[in-house]
Amino acid sequence: MSTSRILGVIPARYASSRLPGKPLADIAGRSMVMRVVDQARSCLALAEVVVATDDDRVFAHVLEHGGKVVMTSKDHPSGTDRCAEALALMGDQGYDAVVNIQGDEPFIVPAQIDELCRALAEAPGGIATLAQVVTDDHDLDDPGEVLITTTVDLDALYFSRAAIPFLRLPSNGPRHSRFRFLKHVGLYAFRSDVLGRLVTLAPSPLELAESLEQLRWLEHGHRVRVGITGHASFCVDTPADLEEARRRALLM
Repeated sequence: MSTSRILGVIPARYASSRLPGKPLADIAGRSMVMRVVDQARSCLALAEVVVATDDDRVFAHVLEHGGKVVMTSKDHPSGTDRCAEALALMGDQGYDAVVNIQGDEPFIVPAQIDELCRALAEAPGGIATLAQVVTDDHDLDDPGEVLITTTVDLDALYFSRAAIPFLRLPSNGPRHSRFRFLKHVGLYAFRSDVLGRLVTLAPSPLELAESLEQLRWLEHGHRVRVGITGHASFCVDTPADLEEARRRALLM
């Protein structure tokens, strides 16, 4: 399946339990959300980039700084639902697919979005995401990192906050050297028709157990293609992350 017209959507909620007002946080003279917009606009695969917010302050800020933005409901349980509404609000512009771009990755590499779009083009289930090869055993014991197991064709078998598979035979070496563990990168791409079906699904037992929305899709029989990326990700979730982002921006 090939996609020729892809919409990039950046969900940007003002509320955040750990970092309120995160989209408007200043990073070396440029807001978080506009830094993400700038990076996404440099992606060759995207026909358009739009911010999807639920807050008047973010809406006005993006417009003031030359971005495209739509106002979405405050009641969406996930960024996937917000992306689906954003696609509808953009009207009939013939978008074949949607990429959900995290609004808290101010240094996202445009080439990584291109990688995701290529994975979607080869995804028989119309859903794609990215993963990185684990190079540090610390990632295997951090419940904040999501690990993925896949088929030989790189369709996801399972997403988990636990390290899977369990390595049964003892060894003195690092676990990541004994199996190619994959950790999830929180970017998603959806064929437009598939996205419309996903947002109608009810929460599933596995999703509720691990608090991972993508398990709902697997549990309902959808296939998720996993692309492998070598590009590092940096998400801003806490005040300490924000200070690190400011430090990195000054060095660029």
